[in-house]
Amino acid sequence: MSPAAAPASLAARVGALELANPVMTASGTSGHGTELADYGALRALGAVVVKSLSVDPWPGNPAPRVHEVDAGMLNSVGLQGPGLDAWAAADLPALQASGARVVVSIWGRTVAEYGRAAEKVATLASSPSGRCIAALEVNVSCPNVEDRSRMFAHSADATRRVMAATACGLPRWAKLSPNVPDLVEIAAGALEGGADGLTLVNTLLGLAIDIETGRPVLGAGGGGLSGTPVHPVAVRAVWECRAAFQEVPIVGVGGVGTGRDAVELLLAGADAVQVGTATFRDPRAPWKVLRQVARWCEAHHTSVAGIRAGVRHRVAGEDDVAMSTTGGVSAARGRASTAHHEGCGDA
Repeated sequence: MSPAAAPASLAARVGALELANPVMTASGTSGHGTELADYGALRALGAVVVKSLSVDPWPGNPAPRVHEVDAGMLNSVGLQGPGLDAWAAADLPALQASGARVVVSIWGRTVAEYGRAAEKVATLASSPSGRCIAALEVNVSCPNVEDRSRMFAHSADATRRVMAATACGLPRWAKLSPNVPDLVEIAAGALEGGADGLTLVNTLLGLAIDIETGRPVLGAGGGGLSGTPVHPVAVRAVWECRAAFQEVPIVGVGGVGTGRDAVELLLAGADAVQVGTATFRDPRAPWKVLRQVARWCEAHHTSVAGIRAGVRHRVAGEDDVAMSTTGGVSAARGRASTAHHEGCGDA
């Protein structure tokens, strides 16, 4: 499904960023470039979110790095990456040529490193090979070496400082961790720092132990749990942050493997969604999810914009209006349970 062929019902908006549809890849699950291009047209997705990059190359964690668990996956890759300069030389031209819209995910160990990364991405975005860069996703789920390696995303103040340091002229989304007592408080810190939107959520903390050796399975010990088990956590995070911040752009991510999962996040309040761990099992998953969302909208005589409008009505206290279309308003209520209706099959 190319952007030109995408039905108007799928058009999405994340703040100032207009997208042909709301389905993106998730950072860390589809590589640094065009790795998924053999399975579908990258330009047909709302955007491609590349694996998190820092200014300098980073080796990541010791192997083993990935371990499959029931219905999900633990990973401890450790943000391995080539650095922004090497990525710009090796991968960015192919992304530009693919016609994809690109969201660059960045990370750092200090506030200053985040600032340098954002500045470099902004410079790349103004170059001929970087015209595809549409937004910046700031992955704050990283150890802060200036604060005893505590996660930036576990502190509203640290998150605020990172977002303030990454102002660069590009739309910026703060990707937040669910491993906090009050996610709304952290989100408020991100917005106070100048975030244009929120990506909700990153992985849950987890650990798997080899019962023969009694030692952790992953080389670095614990890891991040992703996939199906995280989905209800993501839905709740989006729901609560949408209630707290009625107009803030939100991208939902966590356990999206079907159109049903995507629609549930849209109904919770996300303006777009990301498909991540599902691509390890099926590299065509993002395109499958996109087709299923299109069928759901058709079956329910609505659109992505209509779902968005219904959510805004709900948050404003007008519960009886759930899904509007370009031609009118549906009387159905916009509760997440409606995502379990027809139109979200496995094809």
